[in-house]
Amino acid sequence: MNKIANKQVINDVLLEESAKDKDIVVLCSDSRGSAGMKSYAEQRPEQFVEVGIAEQNLVGISAGLAACGKKPFAVSPASFLSTRSMEQAKVDVAYSNTNVKLIGISGGVSYGALGMTHHSATDIATMGSMPNMRVYLPSDRFQTEALIRSVLKDEKPAYIRIGRNAVEDVYEEGNVPFELDKATLVKDGTDVTIIACGELVGDAKAAAEELAGKGISVRVLDMYCVKPIDKEAIIKAAKETKLIVTVEEHTMYGGMGSMVAQITAANAPVKVINLTLPDAPVVTGKSREIFKYYGLDAEGIVKTVTEQL
Repeated sequence: MNKIANKQVINDVLLEESAKDKDIVVLCSDSRGSAGMKSYAEQRPEQFVEVGIAEQNLVGISAGLAACGKKPFAVSPASFLSTRSMEQAKVDVAYSNTNVKLIGISGGVSYGALGMTHHSATDIATMGSMPNMRVYLPSDRFQTEALIRSVLKDEKPAYIRIGRNAVEDVYEEGNVPFELDKATLVKDGTDVTIIACGELVGDAKAAAEELAGKGISVRVLDMYCVKPIDKEAIIKAAKETKLIVTVEEHTMYGGMGSMVAQITAANAPVKVINLTLPDAPVVTGKSREIFKYYGLDAEGIVKTVTEQL
């Protein structure tokens, strides 16, 4: 079982790259511990800024540094980064088109028992609604590394949401198909397409394998790039399979599923089922318990696909 969290991968990549590029700066909102950025802060103190519990300042300062030619990574809990500092993200980062990478840690429901105040179940909708803002939800540690190395090469804004704990590998070390802003085909199939993002891609993959044993051919798309979303891959799936099921750790409104439904309705009408968190405060529990409760895990996906077909 993998024990390396995506946040640790981000720390390691930035630690490595910052040794070669002094313009890379990491900023935290009293969150270096939960963000897994302790070793970066210790080894790169001259390229690290501790803002304290002030997420609006975190984003504003990051935008200012970017305007001066720096490459800031603002790391803070997704629940606060996407709400308290939404105006700064909209104006100072997206509207001003500054080279700020917003890293939302402990995303979705990974804060578990702390409840709705600490959940980020609306961040795809809020961040995705901002012109110029890209939104990424990598599925495992290998894809996270590929994504961070890729966005380090550009100067455009981005919001990257990761969970709190280590997740099972979707890909294999040394074999990580990755193209920026293009969905990754995890498994091909002809009966149904499951489109997932974030750590639920692993459940989609497991569900596809179980469904194959039932004689159902399933295509799995890892839509880590929620914005810009890969329209071509979605339209192709709509034309080539009978059903699309989307799976995401987000409310039913304004998330990846909504985008997929819009695209298929306009270009290739097909039945689309959205598996999401409810339009209500979610039950208390660990991530895996919550996924199971709402049918977002592999078992729930299998049940939905079987019933719909």
